[in-house]
Amino acid sequence: MSFQSLGLSKSILDALAAKNYETPTPIQRDAIPLVLEGRDLLGIAQTGTGKTAAFVLPSIDLLVKANVRRRPMRCRMLVLAPTRELVSQIADNARAYAQHSKLTVATVFGGVPVPRNVRDVAAGVDILVATPGRLLDLIEQRCLGLGEVEILVLDEADQMLDLGFIHALRRIVSMVPKSRQTLFFSATMPKDIRELADKYLTDPATVAVTPVSSTAERVEQYVTHVQQAEKQTLLTMFFRNTKIDRALVFTRTKHGADRVVKLLAANGIASNAIHGNKSQPQREKALAAFRNGTVPIMVATDIAARGIDVSGVSHVVNFELPNVSEQYVHRIGRTARAGASGVAFSFCADDERAYLKGIEKLTKQKVEVVPLPADFLEQSAQIKASRAPYAPDRPERLPSERGPARPRATHAHGAKPAHGRGGPVGNPARGGQPAREGQGGRGGQPPREGGAPRPAAGGARPGGSGGGRSRGGRGRGGGGAPRATA
Repeated sequence: MSFQSLGLSKSILDALAAKNYETPTPIQRDAIPLVLEGRDLLGIAQTGTGKTAAFVLPSIDLLVKANVRRRPMRCRMLVLAPTRELVSQIADNARAYAQHSKLTVATVFGGVPVPRNVRDVAAGVDILVATPGRLLDLIEQRCLGLGEVEILVLDEADQMLDLGFIHALRRIVSMVPKSRQTLFFSATMPKDIRELADKYLTDPATVAVTPVSSTAERVEQYVTHVQQAEKQTLLTMFFRNTKIDRALVFTRTKHGADRVVKLLAANGIASNAIHGNKSQPQREKALAAFRNGTVPIMVATDIAARGIDVSGVSHVVNFELPNVSEQYVHRIGRTARAGASGVAFSFCADDERAYLKGIEKLTKQKVEVVPLPADFLEQSAQIKASRAPYAPDRPERLPSERGPARPRATHAHGAKPAHGRGGPVGNPARGGQPAREGQGGRGGQPPREGGAPRPAAGGARPGGSGGGRSRGGRGRGGGGAPRATA
């Protein structure tokens, strides 16, 4: 079957020809005719099988045929996705497919200045791709309205409904016309999530081109059982002994991703991390280095990895197994894309064995066990010995690794100095100003030994207007007459 047989317009076919697309994938073959008929649709297919084109291509045709003029601060098609990277990826594809039409495409997501988003939607837009949070920000600022949405799309629908977006989605859905066309696409669709999705779809057609939650057939899957404390060493050995094109390493937390990058660097292996705490320029720079191969190792969390559609990912490493089994399907689906093959390695600690059983139950297949290398202990000792001293095995440095303690400054007479905001009195080296006659100095009160006696409570302070504060030592004494206190 060819794209010509699906009923797409000539402008779309010309755009596909420019990208050398000739044969539709199964999800595209089954979904495009249904979308062109105006049906609501629930599409289930593995990551990397062409879901984006399955909903963008027919939607462009429908928008062109409707010939409705876009209005300021309005959009005709709204696509919601969970991450910035996925939003950018969908928008880039939509622009390429719509290049021979007059349709406009814009994005709205966090990490960029709000005024920029406002400018992008001010004149109105045909296709708007957005994350829910920033979209609601613009709506609340009355910079965007959803009253003219003709097509509503949720990509990665299971994540949109399962990872804290449900309340935002309910608000957004209540703002779009009930007569809209609604399309849900995802790689996984658990039963409870599907029941929730049915509330938003009207008489939907279902297209499931692969078994729900199945893994890519061309991915070789392996697992090694290892102690948690030895995972970093095993990862270093993996990259030293394995030829890769590009590799994605998954952790469960943002802190864990940063720590893996730091420890790889300590062993001379370059990598970048991508997660929600990274700024948009940092994420874009890391993705660019990953795409062009200058830094072929990317360490990511599950959510941030959505939208990393990079060809040539030869390996996926589960440094930590996901505690949600469906995430495993998404992770290993980042390799073996577009007909290529791939390899997925998982490191399983004792406390993760239950996660592995859940994954095998979900995917209905056993993951092949690979033992630790025969010389693991020897290589481990060498790796730890050569590791840079600033990157210890443990998250916090041991006392022996912190270096000698700084000597504590003492007063010339042996008394503990009084500290204020500027340091000890009369010690410019520690930030304090030298004391002057009638002034307590900015560093703190003078010590009792060798200095003037402190005035008793209720008495007069020598040296001017009160002598300043007695705690913290921000002395404000001056040269005026003594002032009696009550």
